[in-house]
Amino acid sequence: MASSRGARLIGFFGGFLLAAMLGVVGWLWSSLHSGPSIDVSRVTVVRQIQQLARLETVLFGMDKIVAGGEENKYLPQFLVGDRLLLMAYGEVTAGVDLAKLEAAQVDVTEDGVRITLPDAEVFTVRVDNERTRVFSRQTGLFTRVDPQLETEVRREAERQMRQAAIDNGILRAADDNARHTLRAFVSGLGFKEVEIKN
Repeated sequence: MASSRGARLIGFFGGFLLAAMLGVVGWLWSSLHSGPSIDVSRVTVVRQIQQLARLETVLFGMDKIVAGGEENKYLPQFLVGDRLLLMAYGEVTAGVDLAKLEAAQVDVTEDGVRITLPDAEVFTVRVDNERTRVFSRQTGLFTRVDPQLETEVRREAERQMRQAAIDNGILRAADDNARHTLRAFVSGLGFKEVEIKN
């Protein structure tokens, strides 16, 4: 009788322990294989992308020779006029400002997401002062040196560099690179289908 009750108790505790162990194993299995739960609602996706802010994707470096100054059409240069020739090196940075992304530009489905990116833009144009120098300066005998001339020529160099970068496709390259970068980012959120367009 005692041994029968002991056997039942052992059987009860054995079954309880086995059920508990199976429960723990099942919980561990689901934890290891289900992965973390990620909120992929439209609001969350938009917020995650907007936090990337100004996504700089292209950097162009270039040399430009830029001239500027004042001349008198009636008198020769060596008498009047002030002319400067600048050999400038600069860098133009472009990308996509994802902070401008709006909710209407993101379409989330069960398995995928479709995103329309804001247009690429030039973020900065910077003349490298260490690699930029005045190549020549000619000031007429009767002309006072203009202290602002070099600053004005440097501004013109920035303008020309910006335009040259645009003419050489910096915005198209910025769009392409932004799409590749964002596709990798969004895929990391768990989407199987990702479509990104401009």
